[in-house]
Amino acid sequence: MNSKNRCLLSIILTFFILYMNTANILAEPIEAVSPEISAPSGVLMEAESGQILYAKDKDTRRSPASVTKIMTLILIFDKIHDGSIQLNDTVTTSAHAKSMGGSQVFLEEGETQTVETLIKCIVIASGNDASVAMAEFISGSESEFVAQMNQRAASLGMKNTHFTDCCGLTDSDEHYTTAQDIAIMSRELIINYPEIFKYSSIWMENITHVTRQGSKEFGLTNTNRLIRTYPGCKGLKTGSTSKAGFCLSAVAEQKNLTLISVVMAAPDYKARLKDAATLLDYGFSHCSIYTDEQPDPLPDIPIRQGKISSVSLKYEKTFRYLSTDGTALTEIQKSYILPQSADAPVKKGDKAGEVIYSNGHKELGRVSVLYAQTVKKQTYPDCIREILYTFWF
Repeated sequence: MNSKNRCLLSIILTFFILYMNTANILAEPIEAVSPEISAPSGVLMEAESGQILYAKDKDTRRSPASVTKIMTLILIFDKIHDGSIQLNDTVTTSAHAKSMGGSQVFLEEGETQTVETLIKCIVIASGNDASVAMAEFISGSESEFVAQMNQRAASLGMKNTHFTDCCGLTDSDEHYTTAQDIAIMSRELIINYPEIFKYSSIWMENITHVTRQGSKEFGLTNTNRLIRTYPGCKGLKTGSTSKAGFCLSAVAEQKNLTLISVVMAAPDYKARLKDAATLLDYGFSHCSIYTDEQPDPLPDIPIRQGKISSVSLKYEKTFRYLSTDGTALTEIQKSYILPQSADAPVKKGDKAGEVIYSNGHKELGRVSVLYAQTVKKQTYPDCIREILYTFWF
């Protein structure tokens, strides 16, 4: 072999090796590198499943400041959805509600606002006075409302949470929660009441105070700057006091993936925003989701000795898979395991088969296929009627 051919062969081999290495790199999952945040506590949760993607000191009890209001909002929307209250109901401000310090919208004693306006005041401007006004409207007193907050927290499995007020203004050591528990109650709010985003995504809006002194406009400005600076961010709640430091529960959605980023006790508001964004960046760069939104139609299954000749099938649920290692979900395959026929009786909801989902050679999960109706076994009189029907018609 002459030198020219040897040189050409070397070039070809070099390109082949580079190609194979590149292909292997692209096929492998991205190595997850844990994000670094300045806050002492943080959690990143995938909203639909509730899966924790990152955690730092997630169970340490800390003061949540106004992030407390997430639970206040859960109770408000609970009452709206069960019909106890409506958005256009009128709420009258008490002297106690007016007396709240900290972040407020300056409600006057005797001033009336609608439930919806007070929700905006709580979500956008973090109004302590608005929170107490709603607590008294729903439960008669703030203390009774707080008791219901603690009951609701217990029902969600928030084992390290206890509230002593409805707004988070207190400095009491008995008012505490954790990064994980904040993620849990954030998920409860956004999954059950997604209309919260109608309010938490508002940057600025005016309300009107109507009092004995007359009518005047008051501007609400969202305390969560991420809704303007982070792509897909649409909520949820900030909080800060000297005791709590700077806290935030941020919710963002990209490519059908919704993440909840929780930061507690950050040293300042800039660190709070940076930490929450860092966690969101980590989640969106390492996670992808596959949802079988349009599953294939299922065939009817012939039934032997049934009162009808075939039975329809249905999927038990929509298949959903969250990849957390950077693997691209681009080679989804489905394998169906279904019977050719079935013997009566069959009961609606019983398992008939399953669908296996895979990405390349990796199985992702399975979804059961169920009988969509009950089919009783054919009796002797049924057989006689069928014979007569066949004979005469």
